Amino acid sequence: MSGRLGGAAALWAIVALSLFVVVIAADRPSLLAPPTHGGFYPHWMAGPLGGLWPSLTGNSTVLRYLFTIPLVGMYLAYLVILRSTERLPASWIVGGILAVHAVFILSPPLALTDLFNYINYGRMEVVHNLNPYTSIPILEPHSDPAYALSNWHKLFSPYGPLFTLITFAVVPLGVAGSFWALKVLLVLTSLATLALVWRCARLLDRDPVKAVALVGLNPIVLVWGLGGDHNDFLMVFFLMLGFYLLLLARSRRRRRPAPSGEGRIEHLLLPLSAPLIGAGVAFVVAVGIKASAAALIPVVLAGLLRERRGLVQVALGMALGSVVIAGVSLLAFGLHLPDLSTQSRLVTSESVPNLIGLAVGAGGETETLHHLLTAALALAILACCWWAWRGARPGRKPEPVEDAPDRTIAAAGWASAALLVMLSWVLPWYVLWVLPMAALSKSRRLRQCSLVLGVYLIIAWAPASGLLWSAIGFHPEKTPLGALHQRNVDELLN
Repeated sequence: MSGRLGGAAALWAIVALSLFVVVIAADRPSLLAPPTHGGFYPHWMAGPLGGLWPSLTGNSTVLRYLFTIPLVGMYLAYLVILRSTERLPASWIVGGILAVHAVFILSPPLALTDLFNYINYGRMEVVHNLNPYTSIPILEPHSDPAYALSNWHKLFSPYGPLFTLITFAVVPLGVAGSFWALKVLLVLTSLATLALVWRCARLLDRDPVKAVALVGLNPIVLVWGLGGDHNDFLMVFFLMLGFYLLLLARSRRRRRPAPSGEGRIEHLLLPLSAPLIGAGVAFVVAVGIKASAAALIPVVLAGLLRERRGLVQVALGMALGSVVIAGVSLLAFGLHLPDLSTQSRLVTSESVPNLIGLAVGAGGETETLHHLLTAALALAILACCWWAWRGARPGRKPEPVEDAPDRTIAAAGWASAALLVMLSWVLPWYVLWVLPMAALSKSRRLRQCSLVLGVYLIIAWAPASGLLWSAIGFHPEKTPLGALHQRNVDELLN
């Protein structure tokens, strides 16, 4: 009973603290809602929770602590819930997830201004006839209402063509309407992803309640992800749709006898499998939303190498999806792609590569270290491909072919974790890339890794962390290399 009461209290704490964070951010212009400044905080941005705390302090130091302490408390409550899911009714967990999603759909933009960058890139094309892949935002009329709210003014759009087309679609709604339309879309996408996690857990004979709790109650995903309104939710939705369709195809295959002539070429193509082809399409759509998903494509294909029909059908779906996406992108943007090269050269001070550079006395991430870690990431993805293919460590007996989707999900989770750790430009909500696979995997270590990554990201990104760094004399941005990294970012922002 005590475990159940503790879990229930932790669940209520996450909902209550989420509401507290949103209310203080919505009250007045502050560092908690970066698009706001001075006396600028329109009611449409603050939302219905704006102005509920008129006596709230304007002291930036106090506000940093008012944001950070609840965030840490939410994470501790999250850990308690993960240990108590067996004792809590499923309806409580699902109700808590719906409650926090309702809270954050009312939130102003938290932490960063990415949502307005999305909107501004869309308006560049639709309103000003400027291709966001060939024109930087500073070239558009500065009177555009989205320009002052965005900040990547000297960066060609790094966002995938499919997501950019979504931003085109909301332009007729105006800036305020686009803000709320994209916010609703991303919250609904988050809930749809959790529904897929639940279904995948059922197909894998896992506990679906524990799986959705790991993903849907993570405070980093809630505060920085939903609160910040990031397109990663769309990317992860299509990744999970791909894995769900792979699992669905396996489930159907188990119920039906294998057709005759299994080894013949025609059997690899016919009859067409809608789930397998759909899975291939879903994976490449994820890449069309955000290029980070491309790191998982070789892992997925490697996991199918021992099941040739599945490999051919999924590859066919990937090919069809790629042709359609390439055609749409060509019509909309010509022979131009998102600007990933510029962003890949940016460095956040607390990223793992930069911390390694500081630890070895280089003053931060050097170009040589960047190349070494890029090679290490490639090797890590190859190792994940090996695991997805063999299902065992070298020298051990491979796992059965029918377990391919299970091990592919685990291998994809480790590949996502490696990508997050090796990135020079890392942001807190990127933990979402790992969580669904960790929730569905048999690997307890992967789940533990996702929780450790969460602790690291809170320490690195919580608003009060900067005060801690100053107190202990940790100033990575003040080394000669750190100052260069900061200048590179500042040049793109203004």
